This record gives sequence, structure tokens and C-alpha cells, in this order.
Amino acid sequence: MEDVKVKLTFNNEAVIVNMYDNPASRDFLSQLPLTITLEDYAQTEKISYLSKKLTTEKAPSGSEPSAGDFTYYAPWGNLAIFYKDFGYSTGLIKLGKIESGIEKLESIQGNFTVQIEEIN
Repeated sequence: MEDVKVKLTFNNEAVIVNMYDNPASRDFLSQLPLTITLEDYAQTEKISYLSKKLTTEKAPSGSEPSAGDFTYYAPWGNLAIFYKDFGYSTGLIKLGKIESGIEKLESIQGNFTVQIEEIN
């Protein structure tokens, strides 16, 4: 799995994410394309609950996210897309990193629908 990217499309905008090669990322990619609703959480991240939990095989016990991290929070079963740095979180698995468009996520208020698809 090399140079795999996904595109998040919303409000005529696009955010591109470089995906990491790990079991949770591969599990997430197998569910694409997806349409989800993102909501703001703690003025730090956008989250959405997935209909199917991702694997935690070979995952670290947690991680310390920074702005641009595309992650999965295993205890709650949700995607968490960080637009601000945050402290260490047990159960947080990094799936990828935003390469462009992070400012578009931060500026949106309220819930919004996002289409996620793999791109080449």
C-alpha cells in the first residue's frame, strides 16, 4: 500500500489525505466509498461514528495527535480528524495525514455531510 490517498468532499471543497500503511487504515479503505456526517468535537477535531468498527490489530496503545491527523478512536468507534493539536489519547490510531485543505475543515460550523473516496 504505497501512496494511497483519499479525498473528502463537502460544500464544493476537497481535503486530500495521505493514508498510512497499517491494519486499521487498510480496514478503513475497504469500507470506501463512504458518506458520513462530521460534527465538531471540543473545538479541536471533526468526528463521525462509523457503522463498522475498525481493526485494532498491531495498533499502538495510543497516540498524540497534531493538526492534520486523520485518526480512528477505537474506544468510541469514530473517525477523528484533528484541525488542532491535542494531548496523548489512549486508543487513538493514526490512519493518515491531511496533505491539503485542513483549513476548510476548521472553518465549517455545525454538522456537515462528507463523501470519502480513494483516489489514485
